[in-house]
Amino acid sequence: MTLRLFVVRHGETPFNREMRYIGTADEPLSPKGVGQAEQLASSLGPLPLQAVYASPLSRAAETGRRIAEARQVDLKLEPRLREQAFGEWEGLTRSEVLERDRDRLLGWEADLSLSPPGGESLLSVQERTLALVEELARTHPGEWIALVSHVGPIKALLCAVLDAPLATARRMFLARLVWTEAGPRLAAERNQVVAGPRTWR
Repeated sequence: MTLRLFVVRHGETPFNREMRYIGTADEPLSPKGVGQAEQLASSLGPLPLQAVYASPLSRAAETGRRIAEARQVDLKLEPRLREQAFGEWEGLTRSEVLERDRDRLLGWEADLSLSPPGGESLLSVQERTLALVEELARTHPGEWIALVSHVGPIKALLCAVLDAPLATARRMFLARLVWTEAGPRLAAERNQVVAGPRTWR
């Protein structure tokens, strides 16, 4: 049986507009973000979604709530979908971090297995996100599921599907994932497989 995942990012927040590291800060959606969430819920309306899972951080939970209500399914909050923790850098822009902590920032950008000070590595994010998806593939075979998350977990998941180094996350855009008996695939429109070399274990 095939599990189809529609992986979406939450709507805009004020820190998003300012290009700040949000991480685990529980910032709400901006008015624009609320509108984006409502538009997303409307656009996903025709899809046969049978479950919606969202990060418990309010920006993702609020986005997920609108999707779940549009499909009349329960919203399930899942901590493994939360954003990467940026520790001491949360709330700061990249320019501000460069001024305060240049060497560690550049080291982290070059090696995503490293963690921001007091934070979490993207490798750790990938491990927890994959553990969740493996579980969903067993508990929701043949179903259509929406995962509402953040940039870090989504890109980490895409890297795993593509069997690509985590550094590839710097250049990724979001897409649709399809879980089949043969393994995960990155799909375009009309279920066309565009990538997916990894055999899921």
